[in-house]
Amino acid sequence: MKQNLSRRLVAEALGSAMLVATVVGSGIMAESLTKDVGLALLANTLATGSMLVVLITCLGPLSGAHFNPVVSLVFRLRGDLNLSHCALYVLAQIAGGLAGALVAHAMFGLPLVDFSLKVRAGPAQLFSEWVATFGLVTTILAGLSADRRALPWLVGLYITAAYWFTASTSFANPAVTLARALSNTFSGIRPADAPLFILAQIAGGLCAFILMNWLLSRDVISSARSQEASS
Repeated sequence: MKQNLSRRLVAEALGSAMLVATVVGSGIMAESLTKDVGLALLANTLATGSMLVVLITCLGPLSGAHFNPVVSLVFRLRGDLNLSHCALYVLAQIAGGLAGALVAHAMFGLPLVDFSLKVRAGPAQLFSEWVATFGLVTTILAGLSADRRALPWLVGLYITAAYWFTASTSFANPAVTLARALSNTFSGIRPADAPLFILAQIAGGLCAFILMNWLLSRDVISSARSQEASS
């Protein structure tokens, strides 16, 4: 059991590190290749969405591929994780995310830690993070109910879209937010702005859990399937 937990924690840390390295690294690369902010964001978006498909497909069978403390909290509330395992998942995700930022900086010859100066504050940004995380958790829970095999693509495509329809470019992840605070690059966030981002993300995830727990109740799904079969 301990060995299995260790593998799951390593998978969560590794996935979080690779996700953050992709977010930060692709942002650095894009910013170095073009001065067009829209084009840089597109490059950042495609790299992140693609990596999510890869990571969830490959590491999902090991740990569930949460890579996100809000997702782990939701699975704790669903009863799929006990409290101690949830706490360890969150620690692994944060540690992995921080490591991913360091790796991205090292690859591009930047200071390993360079606190971001990019301001991401205000009601619109915080509401965007609420929306982004609400949508992410909704996608995950609905995807698990509809077609578990499609989940990597559903999450990857959702984040690709959310980069563009949210004012905050959809962080939607406390571990990623903390890691991006260490990076004064295209994808960074000022450390002072991170705590409210994280609170908005947690609130969005909890609201999505409450809604989807009602919407996707077993009785409702069974009734809907019975009606479909009879028609």
